[in-house]
Amino acid sequence: MAQLAKGLVGMIPSGIRAITNRALDVPDSIRLEIGEPDFATPEHIVEAAHRAARDGFTRYTETQGLRTLREAWNDRLERVNGVHTSPANLTVTAGATAGLFAAFAAILEPGDEILLPDPGWPNWAMMARLVGATPIGYRCPPETGWMPDLNHLEAQVSSHTRAVLVNSPANPTGAVLDKAMLEAMAEFARQHDLWLISDECYDAIVFENSHLGAAAMSDPERTVTVVSCSKTYAMTGWRVGCVAAPPALTASIAKVQQATQASVCAVAQKAAEAALMGPQDCVSIMRDAYRRRRDLAITILAEHGHLLTPPQGAFYAMLDLSDVLEDSTTFALDLLERQKVAVAPGSAFGATARRSVRIALCAGDEALSIGLLRLCQALEERGAGTIGAQPASSGPSAR
Repeated sequence: MAQLAKGLVGMIPSGIRAITNRALDVPDSIRLEIGEPDFATPEHIVEAAHRAARDGFTRYTETQGLRTLREAWNDRLERVNGVHTSPANLTVTAGATAGLFAAFAAILEPGDEILLPDPGWPNWAMMARLVGATPIGYRCPPETGWMPDLNHLEAQVSSHTRAVLVNSPANPTGAVLDKAMLEAMAEFARQHDLWLISDECYDAIVFENSHLGAAAMSDPERTVTVVSCSKTYAMTGWRVGCVAAPPALTASIAKVQQATQASVCAVAQKAAEAALMGPQDCVSIMRDAYRRRRDLAITILAEHGHLLTPPQGAFYAMLDLSDVLEDSTTFALDLLERQKVAVAPGSAFGATARRSVRIALCAGDEALSIGLLRLCQALEERGAGTIGAQPASSGPSAR
């Protein structure tokens, strides 16, 4: 038999998807594991796509994306993310996922290392391994409110480190980095001559304050900002994101794009234009719903003796259950089977959250309430020390 690529054969898939795939076979399950808005894409965006298809936007576009869309992104990046650049330095990608991968491929080589938040979105580590690099986790522990441990971050640097990634608002914790922390991360990148990659996909979902982008605090010649329409406008299936980078890196990112997908779907790009340039009341409506659900989750969990660090953004809550759980994967699978509630095991996001669970605030108030009550009941029935420990599954390596 012809050989398969060893790196892919040995790659551990996302632990989130393992729960999602199992939940699809559980009738009437309450879905609190998947990070996807439960809102429909706003009608004016859908109508713009219909109009674009009728008007003949069905062909290839420029590799970096439609100029009109990049101009719209440029305006928003300056206003929301603190990025001061031009449309020439932007690349429209198939969601932030493709943008992040293109940035990784343009920066990292086999043998390089990239520093990733732990807990963090598992796909970052998968992307790093795809290009032959090694993901190294830096702790963002519950005792700091899921904020980066700067001392631990410093200890992870080696002669092979090429980049550090920051994510705010954060998946899976909902943590929002303040100005001082972003400045510290930017200074860290400068001191060690690293690329700073900022994943800001949840930039419109900040509850108490305005979004702060890393680019506003860092050296523009070493900073990459990745944004997306997916979460802000409930457009996960449309697959439109954008990468802002210095000119030389943008040229390399465009080469990756050309080699892997030629260009993003033209109709989806016109829909994204409508999203960025059209009415924004839909954004605040969704954000207010996520804030209300966050407060509901805090209340229900507190009533049953479980204190939740209030997430300041995104639509996730990471519940630290270190006093109850040893293994979140076993617990999540059992919760789905017995209580018909799906949550994401913290072990899917790295070692730091292996005794936690992520709750996605992407279900209606009633479903969220029922799901959380069942979660609390399951924890009460199990008690402490009843679940065997297993290693974390798919997070970055640790030193």
